[in-house]
Amino acid sequence: MSETTLKARPDVPGFDFDKGPAAITAVLFVVVGIAIAQAVDLHQAVLYGLGGLLGISLYHASFGFTGGWRRFSVEKRGRAMRAQLLMIGVAAAAFIPMLALGSPLGNPIVGAVAPVGTSVLVGAFMFGLGMQLGGGCGSGTLFTVGGGSARMLLTLAFFIIGAVIGTAHLPMWLELPSLPPMSVGREFGVAGGLAVTFGGLALVALMTVIVEKRAHGSLEATPKAPRAGLARLFHGPWPLVWTGLLLAGLNIATLLIAGHPWSITFGFGLWGAKIAQGIGIPVETWEFWNWAGPAKALGNSVLEDNTSVMNFGIVIGAAFAAALAGKFAPKVSVPMASLLAAAIGGLLMGYGARLAFGCNIGAFFSGIASGSVHGWLWFVLAFAGSWVGIALRPAFGLDGFRK
Repeated sequence: MSETTLKARPDVPGFDFDKGPAAITAVLFVVVGIAIAQAVDLHQAVLYGLGGLLGISLYHASFGFTGGWRRFSVEKRGRAMRAQLLMIGVAAAAFIPMLALGSPLGNPIVGAVAPVGTSVLVGAFMFGLGMQLGGGCGSGTLFTVGGGSARMLLTLAFFIIGAVIGTAHLPMWLELPSLPPMSVGREFGVAGGLAVTFGGLALVALMTVIVEKRAHGSLEATPKAPRAGLARLFHGPWPLVWTGLLLAGLNIATLLIAGHPWSITFGFGLWGAKIAQGIGIPVETWEFWNWAGPAKALGNSVLEDNTSVMNFGIVIGAAFAAALAGKFAPKVSVPMASLLAAAIGGLLMGYGARLAFGCNIGAFFSGIASGSVHGWLWFVLAFAGSWVGIALRPAFGLDGFRK
């Protein structure tokens, strides 16, 4: 903790925070928000603000998918996974009916529904493997970078590289066998779509309960928080279940404001493509970047891209949360083998996310909540890839299945 940390406020036991980093990140957050509002509009600044809230929430609860999946695979503890499933279910309860209406608030909305094919099978597996080597998923990479992790900064850099390469190859992958986009809401109606989605989520949750009870005899109790009240609000840890509900609410807000659910990885591909253009690589000639949506994004400022501004908000929001928690302490001493794993993991996640039409947020969370069949396929293949990634972690000096 830095020398500027404030401690022992008598009215808030256990309250402490890094004064300098907290002030800097707070000012930075406001300045960037104003810049976005002036360069684009207030609507875009609101999306940036939603990203900030997502970053704060993710950081304070350490709400990453990678660690939760690894803990279930290795320790047979499913508390984090059940929080994720609850989050998706709550979002689906709003998404599926709203998507059936098409324009619930007068503005058209679309769900995260994508084709079901070979690219999803391969991409999701690659992503799951990569996130265990890289040490974070799409959202996890962003909030840990915001928290000061140098290793995750490397993961992000190679995530971006992999995403750009994925845009070059995606048209080729889409020529392989595939089914069209399928939504349980469209196929079975709102009631049927909700029933299928809730039933699937409940079945997975039940499986985690059975596995955990067989391994330990009972479910893990929720850990007692070391702080309470305002100290816990600013310092964490936030309860997983309540954070999951908050993230579901923020995703619903994103759908209504942006017109599409929360996503992350398109922004990475866009950043990489603009950097590639800057060094003379003609990405604008690639087929992907000539499709209507990508072409428009490539021709405009990144501040006009919804996904990008929300990603910026997540990083700065997480940095602010880390400063408030007194934990903003960038670490630069990382073993070479771990850095190699971060680079490989980032490449796999970037490439895999592009092939699979999203990451743990765009494909898993937002996909299943939208009723997309591809979201379920993504989950199965990404979990299988995650299992392989966990087995490979010891080769890079990281904990895997070994106790």
